[in-house]
Amino acid sequence: MSQPPGAVYRPTSLEICAGAGGQALGLERAGFKHVGLVEIEPVACETLRTNRPRWNVIQDDLWNFLQHQAALFEGVDLVAGGVPCPPFSVAGKQLGADDERDLFPAAIRLVEICKPLAVMLENVRGILDPRFDGYREQVLARLSELGFSGEWKLLHASDFGVPQLRPRAVLVALRHELWRTFDWPSRKRRAPSVGVALYPLMASRGWAGASEWKKKANKIAPTLVGGSRKHGGPDLGPTRARRAWKELAVNGLVLAAEPPSPDFDGLPSLTVQMAARLQGFPPSWRIAGRKTAAYRQVGNAFPPPVAHAIGRQIADVLMRASTRPELSELTA
Repeated sequence: MSQPPGAVYRPTSLEICAGAGGQALGLERAGFKHVGLVEIEPVACETLRTNRPRWNVIQDDLWNFLQHQAALFEGVDLVAGGVPCPPFSVAGKQLGADDERDLFPAAIRLVEICKPLAVMLENVRGILDPRFDGYREQVLARLSELGFSGEWKLLHASDFGVPQLRPRAVLVALRHELWRTFDWPSRKRRAPSVGVALYPLMASRGWAGASEWKKKANKIAPTLVGGSRKHGGPDLGPTRARRAWKELAVNGLVLAAEPPSPDFDGLPSLTVQMAARLQGFPPSWRIAGRKTAAYRQVGNAFPPPVAHAIGRQIADVLMRASTRPELSELTA
């Protein structure tokens, strides 16, 4: 979107399916100014407004937003979001385009309306399965018609310092003339173990066994599973995931309301705050809602450190373009 005369260029972002704000927080750190965040869930909107009162949080169905408000954001620099994953998740039926929850068509329509310089969409690893080759190619072909070049890439959150095995499929696309200057983030940051990451929280109420637990929780976490509105509850996923949590001395059957008490005995459960820490949220980020709703927001989030790393690369492209006479009109 246009910058005030004489102002230092700062790229703008419009995010859809914003959830608990993991991607938005990462993009903010990367230098983006959010002009709008669209989210349908009231409790997630509460989370966003609680942590960032000045953000323009729009509680709306995406298709309704497209019809009534999207045109107001024409010229935004980046359209970003994490569209619903059930259509492509191995935990579901992988119906893809036949799933009513598939919002990729809505995201592409938003790109067509807003005419941004860049697009960033994330989803589960399942969308990279061979059965969806045609679907991904169709998305890229449509973006090409709209003036974009891009690609899908598998990124692991643990490569960006997140203490969790969380592979995510990310689509980045930029205007044809900008794409050749984009590079995926290459800097690697070692992730701490679950024990190191969560020890301060596990010990916060004086649990005598916290130090010994820290030694046992000596690996990164399996992928947190948030579930959907129809399915999923306050637990850490299916049987295989629960076994992995047990190997880390964590009870994956339930979530706890608070950290272990001083005389606690057994395998501790995670709190929502602990789950948020494993996603890379800062300690100050507050998740609204009761336990199940709060955990679902956390479990479905895009880790902020990953969004920050990718967003920084996109922002660098846009910043460089703003200083080049032949490209500066794009970022005017």
